[in-house]
Amino acid sequence: MQTMTPSARGGHLPYEAKHIDDVEWETIRWPGETGKMLFHPRPERPTEPNAGILRLEPGAHHPLHNHDFAQVWYILSGEFRIDDNLYTPGTMIFHPDPHFEGKFETATGGDILIVQYPGPTTGGRPIYAGRFNMEKRRDISEERTDL
Repeated sequence: MQTMTPSARGGHLPYEAKHIDDVEWETIRWPGETGKMLFHPRPERPTEPNAGILRLEPGAHHPLHNHDFAQVWYILSGEFRIDDNLYTPGTMIFHPDPHFEGKFETATGGDILIVQYPGPTTGGRPIYAGRFNMEKRRDISEERTDL
């Protein structure tokens, strides 16, 4: 990770840069998904976004579920069906807060750049621990999917 020197203006913080090769792939809660979250919330930095790459195997999927935070996805490779719509590389998807994610699946697999951030209207925060860094994936029936 690189951190630039702080600005002398008003206590503004510098930018940070991380490379995808600096972190390992981690198990994500949905079947067929792994990820490299280059940035993620932690107790000392609770408003840091979940930001990184999702890698989805062919057949990866998740059910309809909801979130109180906001997020943006950018499809880098592969084809993804959300409800009845097919999305391909170059597509950006914005999920406002609060939002629901429709039924999601991929036959091809692929990579998605993802940024989840605190909801500007709800204050809901993205969750890293226990979702993006699982030792072992639970069955979908054990995951929270309230609507």
